[in-house]
Amino acid sequence: MQIIDAAIGVTDLVRSRRIRTLAGQQGPQDLEVAARVPGALEARLAGVMVAALKEVFERDSKRLELEREQAAIERERAERALRLELRRQAGEREIGRLRLLAGVASICWLGTLFFSARLIGGPIGARLALGVGWALLLGAVAASFTAQAGVAAALDSVSADDRALSSGVSGALAVWLIVVGLAVVGIAVLIA
Repeated sequence: MQIIDAAIGVTDLVRSRRIRTLAGQQGPQDLEVAARVPGALEARLAGVMVAALKEVFERDSKRLELEREQAAIERERAERALRLELRRQAGEREIGRLRLLAGVASICWLGTLFFSARLIGGPIGARLALGVGWALLLGAVAASFTAQAGVAAALDSVSADDRALSSGVSGALAVWLIVVGLAVVGIAVLIA
């Protein structure tokens, strides 16, 4: 409605200027003739109004298209930021799990030191089982640290693909090394 009001206002303005111009160039009789034959003037004004309206509509459509493009770009940027944040959180959880495994393996190894005095003086099988158990527990610590380094390197990489972060073979191996190491130490205690 405002566009139509503006167009009518422009029409009135052009009509009044046109009449003044005609009045200044022509005599009073010509002014009466121009007032009686308004078809040509109104046709021109209608053409000007149509052109102005087309220009306004084209400008609005271009602006709306630009706003849509900007909204799409902003949405893509927000989705990428969300994916990166979720990837970072998954990586931090995996590193926390691997640190827990390293701590458990270290505590288990230190716990077996209490049995070492009893087992070192025992038979050769007990000492050998204790050594193998220690090696497995220390291997679990090393595997956990290796897996942590792999996850950290994956987080630092610029390409944030949608693959799930995992600690790989080292992370899975650390758990089994702890279990087997504790089982071998338990066997060593039973042998002694």
